[in-house]
Amino acid sequence: MSFRQAAMGAVFLASPIAAQAQSATDPAAAPPLSVGGSAAIVSDYRFRGVSQSDRDMAVQGGITVTHASGAYAGVWGSNLAGWGTFGGANMELDLIGGYKARLADDATLDVGVTWYMYPGGADKTDFAEPYARLTGTRGPATLTAAVAYAPPQQAIGTWYDGGASAAAGVYDHPGARADNLYLSGDGALALAGTPVTAKAHIGHSRGQDGLGPNATAVTPTGAYWDWSLGADVAWRRLTFTVSYVDTDISTSGSAYLRPAFSRGQDGTGSIAGGTVVAALTAAF
Repeated sequence: MSFRQAAMGAVFLASPIAAQAQSATDPAAAPPLSVGGSAAIVSDYRFRGVSQSDRDMAVQGGITVTHASGAYAGVWGSNLAGWGTFGGANMELDLIGGYKARLADDATLDVGVTWYMYPGGADKTDFAEPYARLTGTRGPATLTAAVAYAPPQQAIGTWYDGGASAAAGVYDHPGARADNLYLSGDGALALAGTPVTAKAHIGHSRGQDGLGPNATAVTPTGAYWDWSLGADVAWRRLTFTVSYVDTDISTSGSAYLRPAFSRGQDGTGSIAGGTVVAALTAAF
């Protein structure tokens, strides 16, 4: 699970708080709309296993408005590495809308779309990605299966075969469009009598093999796996998360990306290698 998903999960958990507080004193007064949000500090913004902040810290936040019917709309943002990936943008801003339906007492279906935007960056960096998530609970355990599919768009087309072409400003395939499919599974287990929830994630990306028109990428090496193992520790509305995050992108594959995807163009380390990521999230 990326920290965008974790933060938005905190938003959805916080959304009913205001409505529940009001209905506790006057059940008939529960409003049809509720608002929730979150703010987080993370040691590294990893999206599907790949660092979007060049292994540096990021500040993130989101807010969601939820209707009693299950429909919701929200916005989520994070700083990116200041060295200017994503067409020069230093910020990611996501607009999110969808519908969450209860299929049974222990199962929900969440469908929607995310519009990824990079304010201040070059043209052709924004793209849309519909998603669907099926979540089931049994006692302290929660399992989620998800699919996200971005249809063919220029922002995720392979305009550059790799970072070297992008750094040189040479389009290998100008105007190219590509799609992207991301499949994932998440599990969580609340440890009885403790504030700790153990978590695991695995995901597989398949799509563009190279970089987009402004050195953007959702699957910068065509196809790869990402996974994480970690735990949440909750206290009131604060959640501390620590996870080990990794991918199967090789060192050579990461080096192939580095000229346009990392400020360490001739440095060491990998923006897709295994690392421990910590986050502190406050829900409101």
